[in-house]
Amino acid sequence: MSSALLAGVLAPVLPAAAQSASETLIVAGPRTPESLELEYPSTEAVQEARKNVYERLLAYEMVANEDGVMVENFDKLTGALAESWVVSDDRSSITFTLAEAKSHAGNTLSADDVMWTFERGWALKGTFYWYMHQMLKIQDFSAFQKVDDRTVKVQLPGPSPLIERLWVNSDLGIIDATEVKKHLTAEDTWGTKWLSTNTASFSPYKVTTFTPGREIVYEANLDYYRGEPKLKKIIFREIPTSANRVAALQAGSIDVAEWLLPRELDLLSKSEAVKIWKVYGNYIHRVDLTNTIEPFTDKRVRQALNYLVPRDQIGKSVYFDTARPTKSPVSEIYPAYTDEFFTYSEDVEKAKALLAEAGYADGFKTELGYRTGDEIEEQIAIILKTSFARAGVDLQLSKLPSSTLVERYTGGTIPAYFLRDMAIVPDAAYVTNLWLNSQSMVDFSRYKNTDVDALIDKNLTATVEAERIADMKQVQQMVVEDAPWVFLFNPGYQLATRANIKGTSWYTPNGNAWFDYSKE
Repeated sequence: MSSALLAGVLAPVLPAAAQSASETLIVAGPRTPESLELEYPSTEAVQEARKNVYERLLAYEMVANEDGVMVENFDKLTGALAESWVVSDDRSSITFTLAEAKSHAGNTLSADDVMWTFERGWALKGTFYWYMHQMLKIQDFSAFQKVDDRTVKVQLPGPSPLIERLWVNSDLGIIDATEVKKHLTAEDTWGTKWLSTNTASFSPYKVTTFTPGREIVYEANLDYYRGEPKLKKIIFREIPTSANRVAALQAGSIDVAEWLLPRELDLLSKSEAVKIWKVYGNYIHRVDLTNTIEPFTDKRVRQALNYLVPRDQIGKSVYFDTARPTKSPVSEIYPAYTDEFFTYSEDVEKAKALLAEAGYADGFKTELGYRTGDEIEEQIAIILKTSFARAGVDLQLSKLPSSTLVERYTGGTIPAYFLRDMAIVPDAAYVTNLWLNSQSMVDFSRYKNTDVDALIDKNLTATVEAERIADMKQVQQMVVEDAPWVFLFNPGYQLATRANIKGTSWYTPNGNAWFDYSKE
């Protein structure tokens, strides 16, 4: 980066006159969200935006962890846009009574907003439809019923263990239908184009400036139902290089720096002007292998790559021993997790033998994609290239803009790529259904095992928890053996802030909720 450009990065941004310095937060991260549309595929940047500009029906109560970070208590649900709710005794229906809430545009929340949000999601056959159809097994839109102006009922065809917890998901935010309808056109009957760059919701913030690749500005909803946000403006700036985010934080030009390198976090932890917040969290960082592209159609090849990963080296040189190896498709902090079936230690000879059995004794060439601006993925990619070469596997590294990488892996056109993702709902059936059910819209690896599918489907409706846990352990065993991914690490979630920033919180989507924050 040139000195002139770096000076621009470090120059303080003056808040608008209406906000004092203590009411404006300046944040830097590696990328702005690719889209604000609720139906856009989930990425880290998208999830953070979604957390702030869309409000859910339900939430978890928050508790302080041992480091003083407020985290979700998975054992205690509470109302959000639904002030109360009732689940039928057989767990086949849920009825929401709505809170009194106003949108950014001043419109009052009603059952019509909820029903229009549901109707839109159902019609677009994207994220919302998948949750309802795949997770809750709803077959027809008649399942969604307006009872009165403040009450909505969802009737499932049968019981579901997820009937409450699913509504905590930030992908299921409620839209201000009155506002969006002003922007509909004959070509854009559901407002997908307008909502890709604008927001209309009952959340604490709305987006007033969205310049992809550069900046996104959030302004507070002063009528927010949980109280007026302490921070009136959030300015998020894209600074792709981690070192430049560190420099800006040290200079005081920004208040928050996201996704810094472990060695930089270690350095900053020694500064009295900076605070490092850490949560182990629920991330699973991996290399997805497109199981329908040769040679990854053969599980012996996929297994071989897992035996070639130098986990000790990556853990020390990339993560400075702050990350934990991923040993299951289910997050360690979720019920039913087990690592008892993970057998992949570094074993080059074992990998060579598996490749020879699969007909690749001389190895093969393939492409590995990673995101521009993600220095950790770049470091790991370089290590993997060297390590895989020991068995004749030639990795061609492709550094791609995040939007391009998303387009390629959702289209199934890239053989291997990094994916750092998390499952928002703390349930093993939800997690495995998300990534590993062949009917899932986010089974990006194109993995298919009919026995895995059957067990997952069974446990999306089963309600005896002990039996669900036993089945989910069996799923983990089969998936680890099938190796649809190269299992890497849970890097945890770390955030660097100026010492005067308070209220740090962590949610399962791993996106910062600026409503919780304050600035002294």
